[in-house]
Amino acid sequence: MNTDKAAPRHFLDLKDHSPATLRQMLDDASQMKRDWKAGIRAPQRAMFEGLVLAMIFQKPSTRTRISFEVAIRDLGGAAIVLHAQELQLGRGETIADTARILSGYVDAVMIRSSDHEDVVDLAHHASIPVINGLTDVSHPCQLMADILTYEEVRGPVSGTKIAWIGDGNNVAHSWIQAAALFDFELTLAVPEGFDPDPDQIEWAKAEGASIHIHRDPIAAIENAECVVTDTWISMGDDKAVTRRAALAPYQVTTDMMAAAKPDAIFMHCLPAHRGEEVTADVIDGPASVVFLEAENRLHAQKAILRWCLVGGSTSS
Repeated sequence: MNTDKAAPRHFLDLKDHSPATLRQMLDDASQMKRDWKAGIRAPQRAMFEGLVLAMIFQKPSTRTRISFEVAIRDLGGAAIVLHAQELQLGRGETIADTARILSGYVDAVMIRSSDHEDVVDLAHHASIPVINGLTDVSHPCQLMADILTYEEVRGPVSGTKIAWIGDGNNVAHSWIQAAALFDFELTLAVPEGFDPDPDQIEWAKAEGASIHIHRDPIAAIENAECVVTDTWISMGDDKAVTRRAALAPYQVTTDMMAAAKPDAIFMHCLPAHRGEEVTADVIDGPASVVFLEAENRLHAQKAILRWCLVGGSTSS
C-alpha cells in the first residue's frame, strides 16, 4: 500500500488537467508503446512493484477491463477486479466509507460507473488516486487513446477539424473538453433533443475552443480530418426505438464520409453496431482506425496509471 501523504493525483476529467500535463501523458504513452512493440516490458517496473489497482465495475466492459488490467501488470503491479454486486456498495454502504476502506488496502482505484457524482464522491473521500473509467458524463481515458491514435496516424491534432456525428453523449463531452485542451476545431452534428450538455460547451468556449453544433451531418463533416461516432443505445436504455428513429439520419455512411477530406479517418470507441450508427463499409473500410484506437487504450492507460501513481515521465 502507498503510504505517501501527498494529495492523490486523480484522473476524473480532461478539463481537470493542463494541456502540458495531458501532453506529457501522451508522450509517455507513445514512448511506452514503442518500448512495448520492441519487446521492452516497462523498464521501470521496480517503481510499480507491489502496487495494486482496484477496478470497480458498475457497468460491463471489454476494453476498459482488459486494457487497465494488462497495463498495471505490464508496469509491474497487480489488479483486483470488483463488480458492484460483490461490494457492500450494493447493500447500501456509502461511497465515502468505501473510499476510506479501499484507501487502506490498495494504491489506486479505477471505477466505471453510471453516476459521475459517485466517482467524484469516491475521489473526494479517497487518499489514493481515483481514475474515471467511464461515467454518464465523460470518458476521459477513451479520449487519451483517441488523441494518441489520431497523432500516430495523422500527426499533430492541433489546428485540425474533428467532426462528431450522433448523440451528444459522455464521449462527445470528452471530445468537447479535448477540443479546448488540444486546440482543434470540433463540429458536432446531433438531432434536436440530443445536444451535449451546454455546460460542457460553455466551459470549452471559455477556454478558447472552436465548437459548432449542426443538425446537418454533412455540414459538420465537410473538410474534417476525422469523423467520430458512438453507439446510439447505451446499456439499460429503455428508449431504444425512439432513439433509433431520431438518430437514423446520422448514420455514418460512405457518402457522408465523402464530405470529409479525402484522407480523413473514422473513429469509434466501440462496441459498434454495424447498420445502426455506422455502415459496415465505413467501419471495416480503409479510413477506419477503430482497432488501432482500441489497442491504444492499453498504452494510454499505462501513461495515466504512471502519472497517477508515480508522476514524472518515462524519460525522467
